[in-house]
Amino acid sequence: MPPPRRRPSHHVLRLLLPALLLPLSPPAGALAPPPAPASALLQALGLHQETRGAPMLRPVPPVMWRLFRRRDPQEARAGPRRTPPGATLRPCHVEELGVAGNIVRHIADRGAPSRPPEPASAAGQCPEWTVVFDLSAVEPVELPSRARLELRFAAAAVAPAGGWELRVARAGAGPGSLLFLQAVSSLGPPVRAELLGAAWARNASAPRSLRLSLALRPRTPASCARLAEAALLLVTLDPRLCHPLARPRREAEPAAAGGACRARRLYVSFREVGWHRWVIAPRGFLANFCQGQCSLPATLPGPGGPPALNHAVLRALMHAAAPGAASLPCCVPARLSPISVLFFDNSDNVVLRHYEDMVVDECGCR
Repeated sequence: MPPPRRRPSHHVLRLLLPALLLPLSPPAGALAPPPAPASALLQALGLHQETRGAPMLRPVPPVMWRLFRRRDPQEARAGPRRTPPGATLRPCHVEELGVAGNIVRHIADRGAPSRPPEPASAAGQCPEWTVVFDLSAVEPVELPSRARLELRFAAAAVAPAGGWELRVARAGAGPGSLLFLQAVSSLGPPVRAELLGAAWARNASAPRSLRLSLALRPRTPASCARLAEAALLLVTLDPRLCHPLARPRREAEPAAAGGACRARRLYVSFREVGWHRWVIAPRGFLANFCQGQCSLPATLPGPGGPPALNHAVLRALMHAAAPGAASLPCCVPARLSPISVLFFDNSDNVVLRHYEDMVVDECGCR
């Protein structure tokens, strides 16, 4: 009888994980693509090429932190006040914004570095600004549910009595390019305007790029304001990633040799796999793995465990009766759950995304 196969320990798994997740370095002079597992995972993260060096770090908007802390199970357990007691998070729904979606992007204005100095107002005319948002990372299958323009202005020296009027138009489109006008009473809080339904149709995919012309004009004579920052908060729904939320996770046991098939603890650190430069949060997560015996009676489920497959029980019986006739069932994941990751994409945008099947919650014999 051949010797029993030893299952890899959690130390070996931690050494193998970077090889599975990260692209291998091609030989000198070669332009080999990354291996299939790394390429698939990079695409799932919205990174369609090998990640470059450290991104241009910029402050993470507070709304992105709030969304992450509300969705991440580890954050929810650490801070019970962040999620009201008894509240149920709906799958593929962003409760903070009240819209459907499972991908949230905070896209910075790409036109800011090339924006010329603002001229002084003349004859009561305030300057206009052109803002550019790169939406090339948004896949055609994603359905936008919110496209919120967020503007921060440096307050004018003299505030008009009647407030301001925000004019939003397509940049360079000529006459008739006006999208909408919006009254602005104060420049203290950020000025927000909804673009979905105005810049593009609600049932259409997002454009590859969005160029807008902005003007903020006082309703009564006053000094002009200055645009300090422009960003786009884009929420999309990818139907391929829409799954029911997992049940509360069961605690995995520390890794140990022998014992029945069950989930063992395995913590994955993004620093150890080399992704800490662009992953904002979490710093790591409990991925866990399956380990244990699937011989009788270990094949039979314990209290509250997943039901055993009849096929697994029959294989265990056959192995007990004739070890050479059938091999033992394997200890594999029976239930997995998602995690939320906040990261910088290749365009230095802040992205919140949910990834399915990242945490092993229960194991079974199959």
